Amino acid sequence: MAQEKGSATYYSPKLQGRHTTDGSKYHPDSLTCAHKSYPLGTMLVVRNPKNNQSVVVKVTDRGPFHKKLMIDLSYSAAKTLDIIRQGVATVEVSELNILPQVISILPVPQSYLRVEQMYFATNLYNKIFGEDSPKKEVVAQKK
Repeated sequence: MAQEKGSATYYSPKLQGRHTTDGSKYHPDSLTCAHKSYPLGTMLVVRNPKNNQSVVVKVTDRGPFHKKLMIDLSYSAAKTLDIIRQGVATVEVSELNILPQVISILPVPQSYLRVEQMYFATNLYNKIFGEDSPKKEVVAQKK
């Protein structure tokens, strides 16, 4: 997997319910992100090198629009990585290439995955690559 290293921050709670670039509404419990160059719907693995926590997120928005930032994470993704207190943290980002094969059994296109499916993907990734599973319980996306 090609890997990028850069600074990450997370969405403000005030953005809840606002439309993202892909047309979906942002919810803090979602595992989504904003990235400048990855295509919308791309699944990314974001890892915090300080604590080795990782999370799978889906690109649903464009940004961040600050040249020192590489990625904006949803609140839930940032909490999983334990970067809430810091506000901005260095992370490693890589595209998740194994997911389309695993997700091909699901009856929805990859770009329409729900939150619980994203947690499934995160846990599957962690089991395959031997990392600790996120300590977060599955949270259903509020509609």
